Amino acid sequence: MKLKGFTIVVGVTGGIAAFRAVDLVSALKKQGVEVYVVMSNSAQQFVGPLTFEAISGNTVHLDILESPPGWKFPHLELAEKADAVVIAPATANFLSKAALGMADDLLSALLLGCESTVLICPAMNSKMYRHPAVQENIKKLNDLGYSVLTPGEGHLACGDTGPGRLPDIPEIISELEKDLTVNQDFNGFTVLVTAGATREPIDPVRFISNKSSGKMGFALARAACERGARTILVSGLLHPATPPGVQLVETATAREMYNEVLKHYSTVDVVIKAAAVGDYKPKEVSGQKIKKESGQLVLELEKNTDILMELGQKKNKQLLIGFAAETENLEKNAVKKIQKKNLDMVVANNVHIKGSGFNSDNNMAKLLFPGGEIKELPLISKSELAHIILDNIKKLK
Repeated sequence: MKLKGFTIVVGVTGGIAAFRAVDLVSALKKQGVEVYVVMSNSAQQFVGPLTFEAISGNTVHLDILESPPGWKFPHLELAEKADAVVIAPATANFLSKAALGMADDLLSALLLGCESTVLICPAMNSKMYRHPAVQENIKKLNDLGYSVLTPGEGHLACGDTGPGRLPDIPEIISELEKDLTVNQDFNGFTVLVTAGATREPIDPVRFISNKSSGKMGFALARAACERGARTILVSGLLHPATPPGVQLVETATAREMYNEVLKHYSTVDVVIKAAAVGDYKPKEVSGQKIKKESGQLVLELEKNTDILMELGQKKNKQLLIGFAAETENLEKNAVKKIQKKNLDMVVANNVHIKGSGFNSDNNMAKLLFPGGEIKELPLISKSELAHIILDNIKKLK
């Protein structure tokens, strides 16, 4: 019920996905949102205004030249009332009008008078969505400060398969919650997060790796993006779904991760190294699958580049945050890591604690700082921990 008490205007334009806007209005009402609906002329060919009136409990606004009882200038009054405006679905025609700043109907005029959050949810045929003109209009809308969701992929009403489906209702709701309820205190910052496990090949079918799922790193990337940061996520190959708005770079080996991190390092404000990077790799990698033979197989290992150490040595303006996953002497090892690698904070956790650490949705951690301060945290979700880590990073800035 994060959106309870907010006022949201839902704009519906004339695409086949207009019927799904009914579900969106219903979902918002269930959260305690005051909802007003504005429909374009073509939207009314797909869904009747009475449907939206019954669900929203408010008059549906249809025409810029008509003012329902109690309203004088609906395009201005709705813009003033709205904590957010959602256009769902947004057709290619509407994207073009909005990008050009046209105001030839109620919905487009409303946008020009709106100073609150505007979330645009495109839905159309895949070929139309991919057209350079549409992509250019989306870029213009982003430049104007609107949020444009990426459409879903799948089977479309026209029979094609590809991008163009209206984003799922929970995704739209989640984006509204992010825009309306999360503090945008990282706006203007660039945050780089590493996540997951690296893989060091032994032969074409085998590799050395570890138990990291990437959940903590992805929670950090999601939280940073929600709080307004431009977020780059450098991850191992097996990982959770990429959070909306996050730039994902997939890597396999420690060397690949090192190269990608170094590529971005000079442009970022904060680096959070949550990945479980392999310390060692096979000295020789077989070009063919190693066959099972009698006797033992001996692998000679050599050290990988210590990414965190390298970043600490090259550090300029960046804040550098490390993780210490330990099985013993947690604080002692974490303090040593801070000093040795020139870190601004270490997040330390004991991976032996049940329900915490690798593959879990929860974590129990201690935050350690160069001055000796230690903050001990209870067992909490990785999402909660991510925001606590960012709270403490903000204080360091």
